[in-house]
Amino acid sequence: MKILCIGDSNTYGYDPRSYLGDRYPAEVRWTDRLDKCEVINCGVNGMTVPREQSRYISLIRINEPDLIIVMIGTNDLFRGLSAGQIAARMERFLDPIIDMGKPVLLISPPVLQYGEWVLDDDLVEESENLGEAYRDIADRKDCMFADSGEWGIEMTFDGVHFSPEGHAVFAQKLEEILNGLNESEN
Repeated sequence: MKILCIGDSNTYGYDPRSYLGDRYPAEVRWTDRLDKCEVINCGVNGMTVPREQSRYISLIRINEPDLIIVMIGTNDLFRGLSAGQIAARMERFLDPIIDMGKPVLLISPPVLQYGEWVLDDDLVEESENLGEAYRDIADRKDCMFADSGEWGIEMTFDGVHFSPEGHAVFAQKLEEILNGLNESEN
């Protein structure tokens, strides 16, 4: 299965112990741990929900993936947007991508945890609300949905980025979803 992943630093595989934006090694990153999948990792550090889709529409046309995974929203929270505002932006972003007829899996980011980057109760609360807001989009748009906030993803000291164990758990949970998709196709 060929998967195109659109996301932020947790998709990119950012290692928060680095100072220059380095990534975890491939064997740690969730995008490189998916069995029997060719993954096109379009994760970008600091990415917010894009206002413009043309780059991603081009990437989808060029790569012809079997599945598109989208997990963005955490950086929008840090820019002061509410879960509702982020969801509205996400819906506008997804519309033309869904219209392309490829299966889309919308994943809400894990809930932020208190840490060096997360000190505000409101930030944690809005990150908790993002899962339900994204679930509503998926229901309306008839695309697949997963709430990684329910997966117990371990974060690092900053409260934002996946630890190596968090990447392993994320990959395992995503594998379960992908296996379910493969079984339903057969």
